[in-house]
Amino acid sequence: MDHRNESAKSQRFIRETGLAAEIAALVEPTIEDLGYRLVRVQIHGREGHTVQIMAERPDGTMSIEDCETISRQLSPLLDAHDPLPGSYRLEISSPGIDRPLVRPSDFEDWAGYEAKIELKELVGGRKRYRGVLEGLEDGEVRIECTLDQLGTQVLGFPVDLIAEAKLVLTDELIRESLRRAKKAAKGNSGAEPQLED
Repeated sequence: MDHRNESAKSQRFIRETGLAAEIAALVEPTIEDLGYRLVRVQIHGREGHTVQIMAERPDGTMSIEDCETISRQLSPLLDAHDPLPGSYRLEISSPGIDRPLVRPSDFEDWAGYEAKIELKELVGGRKRYRGVLEGLEDGEVRIECTLDQLGTQVLGFPVDLIAEAKLVLTDELIRESLRRAKKAAKGNSGAEPQLED
């Protein structure tokens, strides 16, 4: 097995910009030291800011207790570095069932499920595609889409061309997410997992 290739598949290719990128760079080492993976950092807010940090265990699960553990470690770190002017609320969450896909390995892990992909530039006259993930092959995300004139096609997009990707909430995805959470709960502590959006 090529460990460099496996490592590259587990690195986030979706990167934040601006202040969210600064916060991601600050918190990611701590999150990893705790045994979790950073999924995404977003800053929201009109009346006061919310810093949302989405994280997960390597198996893709996340419990309320996991969120609390990360929050306890990140709060003093963020207070010390004071990355946002004024006050803000820190929110630690799971990726949710209709999760963003931020690592090449996510496309393999969720092959067979429906996803939306937005590209950085036009391909075939469009930026947005929706279809069933076929996985990852030779550095390309494979997705089966139904295209207007061409019917059903399997398309491949280089990972670095993807601006954003997300699973689509379907009954099949909900069932699979619950199955994975139940399996992980048995393996982690026997406690029932808490699923969040």
